[in-house]
Amino acid sequence: MVSFFRTGVIMVMVLLLAPALSAQEDMLRGDDDVFTEFSDSVLLTKETSGGIILHSQGLGIEFQKGKNINYFRKRLLDFSLVEMRAPKEIRVINPYFTSAKSYCYGKLNNLFILRGGYGFQHLITTKPYWGGVELRYFYIGGASVGLAKPVYLNIINLVSISQYYYEYKLTTEKYDPDEHFTDNIYGRASFTKGFNEIKVYPGIYGKVGFSFDFGTYNAVIKNLEMGAIVDFFPIPIPLMAYNDKEYYFLTLFLSVSFGKRYN
Repeated sequence: MVSFFRTGVIMVMVLLLAPALSAQEDMLRGDDDVFTEFSDSVLLTKETSGGIILHSQGLGIEFQKGKNINYFRKRLLDFSLVEMRAPKEIRVINPYFTSAKSYCYGKLNNLFILRGGYGFQHLITTKPYWGGVELRYFYIGGASVGLAKPVYLNIINLVSISQYYYEYKLTTEKYDPDEHFTDNIYGRASFTKGFNEIKVYPGIYGKVGFSFDFGTYNAVIKNLEMGAIVDFFPIPIPLMAYNDKEYYFLTLFLSVSFGKRYN
């Protein structure tokens, strides 16, 4: 967790300082065009953006549409799809087979969460005329849908044993903690296996955080967000064998998105 925040802070500093330094350098050279772009005060009321999410339990993608209520407040439609790894999952490999594939021992399901929500964004500080960063805070809430795909593994089945060798065959089976152990698991099966058995878990989510807009031009979105998201599911989701099912997931996130503003 500490390394996650350290990486996030470094990214924020680099992304926020670079545009301002570049702008100042251009102005010292007497670049009137750059000055004009930074001085652009036209309020573009609509925006569309998309990007990548890095959170404390996986990765994902996001899409947002926004509309200005006024100069200081904005309405947001928020959509995302993220993977959600179990906190205790660890990849292992069968040491007796050189071509064995790694897998997460004890993992029952691969979980993906689809979110759709509505919220607001508020201006804290605007950009100075030479560029820099615009800071806002936001809060969003809406519906979550958990998509749990069962884990399939390649299992070792002994056919015959002799003094010098043993013969086996591999079968693809849904992971069963009562039947499959480290000594008879060869490795993970194809990721596409089990898509026809996906179970749906309806839920809700809330998202809060800060938005840093470091774009040079008013019409172009270059945005960095960081904050926290909580997903709650009334029906708990089984992720790991021998562990309690999960009612909620609280994650910290860092996202980078790009898009455009228009009227």
